Amino acid sequence: MFHKNIKLVLAAMITAWSVYEFSQVHIMNGISILFLAGMFILLYFKNEFILLAFLQLRKQNFDGAKKWLTYIKNPSAALTKKQEGYYNFLHGIMLSQTNITQAEKFLKKAIKLGLSMNHDLAMAKLQLAGISMTKRRKREATLLLNEAKKLDKQGMLNDQIKMMKQQLKKI
Repeated sequence: MFHKNIKLVLAAMITAWSVYEFSQVHIMNGISILFLAGMFILLYFKNEFILLAFLQLRKQNFDGAKKWLTYIKNPSAALTKKQEGYYNFLHGIMLSQTNITQAEKFLKKAIKLGLSMNHDLAMAKLQLAGISMTKRRKREATLLLNEAKKLDKQGMLNDQIKMMKQQLKKI
């Protein structure tokens, strides 16, 4: 909704307002206003449109997720580096159903920009391994599957990795 720098300026202004309320001995007003400033700081680090797109994707609503992502007009200017990584990650996940060449481009860019959680990075590498298998690049797919297995510390992707390794033997 707001550019990332505007969010920081608003948070600073609201914090100054909170300090004023504290100086006037309106303690509860000051605390409440600090929570408002905290919301802007939270939204600086976690973009609201990416969060809403993740919620839609969780419901398997690809059209809804795409709608929320289209609100981000210029990702490189409006998002932090990690947020831009997640923006590309979401696009890659959605495009992997229809256009694997475009999906591969978005997922590689997401990995290059960085993702905060190892599980998300493992998921991106697993998707790339599937795309590599589809394009008959066995060595690259094997490498990506091994990297995904190392990153998946909780073992949430074990079944998918085993299934893909079985399919890789057939190539």
